[in-house]
Amino acid sequence: MSSSTVSNSGPSGAATAAPSVRRSGFSWWKVLVTGAVGATVVNLAVFAVAKLAGASLVVMDAGAEHPITVGGVIGSSVVPLLIGTGAALLLALWKPVILRIAQYVGSGLALLSVAGPLSADADGGTVAALSLMHITLGVAVFTTLQLHRRHR
Repeated sequence: MSSSTVSNSGPSGAATAAPSVRRSGFSWWKVLVTGAVGATVVNLAVFAVAKLAGASLVVMDAGAEHPITVGGVIGSSVVPLLIGTGAALLLALWKPVILRIAQYVGSGLALLSVAGPLSADADGGTVAALSLMHITLGVAVFTTLQLHRRHR
């Protein structure tokens, strides 16, 4: 065997010459759960502050009262974020550019949904709390997708 011939004895061969890809540990499901939990915690804090401030947390719709509950806040925080952001993360497996588009579309839709609380028949504290909860969801969508984009 000449000095220029190198035997390939397994993992130390030429196949390992390429730099390894470093993963940060932010898989799609961890990012999704983190975003949903974060949005829920912030929205529950907004709910608690509104309740302490004396907001009625009741919305009138067609003459019927619709109270805002802790369960309603949790469901309204988790479900849209999991469905929308989850769909974006799955579609990004096909076309990664979808993450960037979904950041702006999802956040924009959440911010446009603030029109609902602003036009609701409720006291000022309730309107402010609901509006802030919608804004929180928009920020959560953007941040969740940004976290995944940066650490994939």
